[in-house]
Amino acid sequence: MYLDNKRVFLAGATGSVGTAILAHLIKRYPAVRIRAAVHTTKPHFAQDRVEYVSGDLRSPETCRVMARGCDCAIMAASRSGGSKTMTQEPWLFLNDNIAMNTALLEAFYREQVRRVIFIGSSTVYQEFDGFVREEDLDLNAPPHAAYFGVGWVTRFIEKLCAFWHQKTGMETVILRAANIFGPYASFDPARSYFIPAIIRKAAEGLDPFEVWGSPDVIRDVLFSEDFADAVALALNNDSIKHDVFNVGSGLKTTVGEVVNWALKYTGHTPSKVHFDSTRPTTIRFRALCIEKAQRALGWKPATTPEAGVMKTAQWWLKNKDQWNK
Repeated sequence: MYLDNKRVFLAGATGSVGTAILAHLIKRYPAVRIRAAVHTTKPHFAQDRVEYVSGDLRSPETCRVMARGCDCAIMAASRSGGSKTMTQEPWLFLNDNIAMNTALLEAFYREQVRRVIFIGSSTVYQEFDGFVREEDLDLNAPPHAAYFGVGWVTRFIEKLCAFWHQKTGMETVILRAANIFGPYASFDPARSYFIPAIIRKAAEGLDPFEVWGSPDVIRDVLFSEDFADAVALALNNDSIKHDVFNVGSGLKTTVGEVVNWALKYTGHTPSKVHFDSTRPTTIRFRALCIEKAQRALGWKPATTPEAGVMKTAQWWLKNKDQWNK
């Protein structure tokens, strides 16, 4: 296996996605060592095979120092947020993500990092209705208007990955992620995605229970542990030199279902549930076809969306008093 005795550089090691990847690699690949880049959040656990480093990922020289001596890398660092941030301050998604990923890719080349996984998103796709495949991306059509900024930035970074592969031979694999959720996510109402936001409201016993948007909005949601498994399989597959994969549950999940599960697993029974369609929302239906990842990587999700909400709600109930993110 490619990952045997390799040192992996992981950017964004303390977010929900990065933490899941870190835990998965340590558990499944006993010969792997990890250099984990953290920013303001303290590491969540100590492990002999994990070396934590800190620095500004927007600085090319800092990125070079942190990546030095690593065999492969995972680009999991991002400036992100939910629909409220995307609506009110959409520019926050742009500058830092461009600067970080541009600096990281150049640093990986100069430090002779051979393989790189870029964690992108389904925001790259144009407006569509139904399940979308990787080859359905139409670069002549803009991303959906709701993702105008982050969609174009993610397309740009995908092209940067292709550029570095074509010009230098550095192996780059792009994972277009669905809505990933799980423990260690941001539960701050001002910045959280919709699943952590709903779970927090349920745990706080909000009554009447207000949810932004319509209960019929459909999303493809994926538990973070399952996404970490896909990342590891993509990194460990030495036959893939450059490719793009959708990574999601392959299922349609409505906001109404998430609300019902969150209430169920936090034990909250509000007198009224109100869906406020006047509040910021994005698009009504977005889901990913994951057949390519299943076929090429031998991957499939092991956790249903409901089970993922249950696990995330249990984690939040246990950690809400000390988790300030």
